[in-house]
Amino acid sequence: MRRQTLLKAGVVVTAMSLMPLNAAAEDIPYDLKEGQPYAGAKLNILSVVTPQFDGLMLRDDEFTELTGIETEWTFIPFGSLQEKINAEGIAANGTFDVVNYLDSWGPPNAHWLMPIDDMMAQDGISMDRYPTAFARSAQYDGKTLGFPLRAHPQLMFYRKDLIPEPPTSWQEVIEIGKALKETNPDIAPLALYYNNDGNRQNLFIWINFLWAAGADIFNDDWTAAWTSDEAIKATEDYIALHTVHGVTNPNSLAFVEQDARQSFMQGKSAMIPVWWWAYSGFYNPESSTLTKDQVGFTGMPSYDGRTKTYAISMPFSISEYSQNKEAAWEFMKWLSNPEMDKANAIEREVAGKSIVNNVVTHISSLQDADVNAANDGIQAAAWESLEESDIMPQIPEWPEVGDILSAAIAEAAAGGDVRELMTKAAEQSNRVLRRAGRIE
Repeated sequence: MRRQTLLKAGVVVTAMSLMPLNAAAEDIPYDLKEGQPYAGAKLNILSVVTPQFDGLMLRDDEFTELTGIETEWTFIPFGSLQEKINAEGIAANGTFDVVNYLDSWGPPNAHWLMPIDDMMAQDGISMDRYPTAFARSAQYDGKTLGFPLRAHPQLMFYRKDLIPEPPTSWQEVIEIGKALKETNPDIAPLALYYNNDGNRQNLFIWINFLWAAGADIFNDDWTAAWTSDEAIKATEDYIALHTVHGVTNPNSLAFVEQDARQSFMQGKSAMIPVWWWAYSGFYNPESSTLTKDQVGFTGMPSYDGRTKTYAISMPFSISEYSQNKEAAWEFMKWLSNPEMDKANAIEREVAGKSIVNNVVTHISSLQDADVNAANDGIQAAAWESLEESDIMPQIPEWPEVGDILSAAIAEAAAGGDVRELMTKAAEQSNRVLRRAGRIE
């Protein structure tokens, strides 16, 4: 039996305990403990709103049957999640036993996210089951803080009816874009998002240029590295997509990622580099004017002969303030098991509700033939994208430094001098990290 209540922040769903199963030890999957030692415990779970996690929540009667542990999920829209996570860390009252957060928020909150390395070793779980970038995104200071259960590589989506051969390089993006402006002047070639939105989204594509150029965000001594000649040239080329070549949607200065996706779905832009999870929405008749036959995807374009992409994740972690840590670990084992990862990307109906999800995080799922067959091979494309990928710096000061960079990128896209803005941003970043004691 389930009880659903609408809250201002999201939706709370309670999984009421069913009669426990008296399964024999050998029948208990996912390395769960036999004998239901934590029966009667109730876990509160904080999660972002997404069909992927709806699919997990709708399956959690199985967890209650196996363990006797009840679960209550609170779903929060992404735009409100960071504020909620920060509030939980400050309150320190253990309201939520398990929390879901963006990887770059992990270091500032690491003091209340419980390391799980010892428990993983005890139960024979290795982070090697995830792509390297995904695994690193859930780790900080040599410790594993959680499992990257929602994680994304970047892909280039394009209109197959307008672009017969997808671009393999950013130079080809420019060439295709200029040709499209002649043949289809009512459709912008490329949807980008340069807006300084507070979530640092305008760094997501920029960093592909930076890394491919052989540059980086920080030097070994934590001074800003984005003012090198290679980095400045890469940044200028990223900005030039809008200011020089004019192949971006005219509204890209105001766009955040969601706006860019809407532009593509409404047929107003022909290409968009974005996270793979967006695929199903691009041809969903409830949200898009496009059909599945019109939507293609390929790996991210190369820059200067190299492709290196940004990967992101949203781990689940156990709160140090939880009064139910052992029960929460049982839930984490169940939630993160590879069988669940696969099923959640194949089955299109769970407990009578339609679920469309292509997000998986285990290497086994990314390479699985059934998973790929159910999702048009997007996992294979994602796996290729992840071969050369990395994550944002995992330091507590990154949100502040990232905001500085994001503001500089937005000003540059609006016509500002790239070198001047990036130099100023480097000076500000160095002051922040010197104040934090990271730079001597």
